[in-house]
Amino acid sequence: MPRIQPSERRRRLRLPSRRTVLGGAALGGLGLVGLRCALPRWLRPGPVRTVDELSNAARALVDEAFADLDRAAVWDVHAHLVGLGAGGTWVNPRMRSHLYPVERLRFDVYLAASGVTATDPERAGEQYLARLLALGRAANPDGKLVLLAFDYNCDEDGEVRRAASPFHTPNELVLRVAREHPEVLACASVHPYRPDALARLDAAAEAGAIAVKWLPNAMGIDPADARCDAFYARMIERGLVLLTHTGLEQAVHAEEAQRLGNPLRLRRPLDAGVRVVAAHCASTGVDLDLDRPEHERAERESFDLLMRLMHEPRYEGRLFGEISALTLVNRRGRPLVELLKAEALHPRLVNGSDYPLPAIDPMISTRVLVHDGLLDAEERAPLNELFEANPLLFDLVLKRRLRVLEGGRAYRFLPIVFESARVFAP
Repeated sequence: MPRIQPSERRRRLRLPSRRTVLGGAALGGLGLVGLRCALPRWLRPGPVRTVDELSNAARALVDEAFADLDRAAVWDVHAHLVGLGAGGTWVNPRMRSHLYPVERLRFDVYLAASGVTATDPERAGEQYLARLLALGRAANPDGKLVLLAFDYNCDEDGEVRRAASPFHTPNELVLRVAREHPEVLACASVHPYRPDALARLDAAAEAGAIAVKWLPNAMGIDPADARCDAFYARMIERGLVLLTHTGLEQAVHAEEAQRLGNPLRLRRPLDAGVRVVAAHCASTGVDLDLDRPEHERAERESFDLLMRLMHEPRYEGRLFGEISALTLVNRRGRPLVELLKAEALHPRLVNGSDYPLPAIDPMISTRVLVHDGLLDAEERAPLNELFEANPLLFDLVLKRRLRVLEGGRAYRFLPIVFESARVFAP
């Protein structure tokens, strides 16, 4: 008997689409409590499907996406590993509390889209990891997933501030997963203000970490702080890449924290010689133009500030942009369009998924991308089928289909963008 897809089940049972439910909930005044109860269940994914189980149209898109790629060099450099307490993981209690319905809804949606149904921490972590690995193997068995650790927020003295931390994924967990699964590579996370930061960095590097993950806005890290200099020197010595968030971080609301995502603060590690990957290409937010005298500083689009750095010859070979999340409805716009057209910068771009975000249906809209002129309308159906079958594969194929039509030609991301291994090679 042929497998009935979730979208087909909804049609046969006359059920509305997930986006219809989401919109109806808002318009009908169901409120956050109703959304928190209904939306996560609605977003729960079906089983992972292999390419062989797809329609001819969907398989054709997959074949074309990989036709000119070195599959072994295709690394997803931005995949989160989270848990509910097992393996040393920690989640801020606000995300599990009825007193903070917005934060709880957000976290429940993440878990639901990741296929997590268990409430027991051990089982929840197993479900999350098992589905992520299955998605990666079905999408590209020759490639790699770079799993990210995530350190706590620390104060000026390097003391952990749990109340200011969204979650914590320890280095030891991602390193263990990488040892047990050859398709996984570990990205450690070490707050540079910790008194033992260099020892933690050394331990992670010796255990096989290839990079360090920072989210300055959420962790309380100023990349331009002189206290980071010894950390940068050790990163260079160890051959580690810095993968750091740039631009607005929507889980952080304090203006003082948001300034830490200013791309211009990356001049210090870049000038020290660190290879830096700017996550999301600073595609949201505004920041002060720190290159101007203090009395002349004005706010500029964060993306424009990053592009200034990208066009400085001295940073070629050191600064790279990462395109995860650029297709989400809250990030679409000028940065995506300009990067598609900027072929000279494509050797300086790498791909990541920011999983589990590409698995959350309302955050991805092929209809909107068609409306924006970045997709052909006839591509929507097979792409939507790919989303139902494997969000990781969908994310890659979608980015390979995007194009800007201008001056009689179509601008697309070049193959080198997706062969991300080159940036992390020693």
